[in-house]
Amino acid sequence: MSHSQKAILVVSFGTSYEDARKATIERIEEDIRAAFPEYRIYRAWTSRMILSILKKREQLIIPNVQEAMDAMIADGVTEVIVQPTHILDGIENHIMKEEVLSYQEHFSSISFGKPLLSNPEDAKAVVHAIGKRFQDLEEHTALVLMGHGTSHQSNQVYEELGQLFKQMGYPYIFLGTVEARPSVQELIQEISNYGISCGSDASGRTSVPVKKVKLAPFMIVAGDHAHNDMAGSHPQSWASRFQDAGYEAESILKGLGSYQKIRELFIEHVQTAIENA
Repeated sequence: MSHSQKAILVVSFGTSYEDARKATIERIEEDIRAAFPEYRIYRAWTSRMILSILKKREQLIIPNVQEAMDAMIADGVTEVIVQPTHILDGIENHIMKEEVLSYQEHFSSISFGKPLLSNPEDAKAVVHAIGKRFQDLEEHTALVLMGHGTSHQSNQVYEELGQLFKQMGYPYIFLGTVEARPSVQELIQEISNYGISCGSDASGRTSVPVKKVKLAPFMIVAGDHAHNDMAGSHPQSWASRFQDAGYEAESILKGLGSYQKIRELFIEHVQTAIENA
């Protein structure tokens, strides 16, 4: 089959932050392009609001899912692998799949790669990727990750992942969400009550108190949530909430897509989708 008839469509929510786009979404796309040179790479974003902002502000036109599907039809593509950069198989991912499958009759095959967290092996790989990146935190410092959260049942993954960090030897890492549970207030309560668990020592102490928190997004892109809900100066930001609770707070504005190990997981998911096509 010729080069032009096979394609990988990389679907992202999108971001209005240029630096974040280049550091995450574009790097994921570049890595996929390098790993699968026999495929044409297409891009689609799902946030119509972000697409509209970029079109008006920068005259930057990025296709939505329907426009990307139309472009592939026009280019003679017959086999499509769709790889989302979503973290969970939640509402956004389901809507995207429905849009893609409405074009099914135009292609000989459509296969979907899994989002970042799709099975226990993915979860362990993500925990290690983050844990190793932040393994040299100063004493009395916790890493607090901000996830998006969802009303979809898949939100339970956040609570499970928060426990997995502890089980896999990263007791200083805590995970919460902006729009669901665990909430920032629940994290503040947990850190205040229990600190960082370190097992029993000669004195019988089982934890160390936290004095400083480093905040980082548990999102592919460090976009609006990271800049405003996490690191913003307004009273309801996570940084302000932790400061008000008596902690020093430092924000790290780097999305998961900037981590090489995370991008490698997406490549593995593409490979699995190709094998299952």
